[in-house]
Amino acid sequence: MFKQLLEIILERAEGSLGALIMGTDGIAVEKILAEAGEDANLDVAAAEFTSLVRGAQRTGTDLGLGKLRELIVSLDDATVLMRMISPDYFVVLALNPQANLGRARFELRKAELQLAREFAF
Repeated sequence: MFKQLLEIILERAEGSLGALIMGTDGIAVEKILAEAGEDANLDVAAAEFTSLVRGAQRTGTDLGLGKLRELIVSLDDATVLMRMISPDYFVVLALNPQANLGRARFELRKAELQLAREFAF
């Protein structure tokens, strides 16, 4: 089920390099990488971005601003979107710089709604 959902995200969000479901421990639950995503070591990058997610979660809580919902990191060669699906899991979508960010965010939001049921405790 997870792999199929990630494949749909990659198909619908043009310019996608890869999609992963990650735990905040840095371990991937599932991943689908396009050829360009494999070349860019996106699975390693997603694990490294986990520390940003944990830091943003702490900051939101410490400042009383609420739970982290989404984090976007824009780099020269990729834009990385991270959308929380539970306090311990999030979806990562990496895009090339020319990709449609709005469409990608929409697809991640839809995925979040589907995955939140699977990851609910």
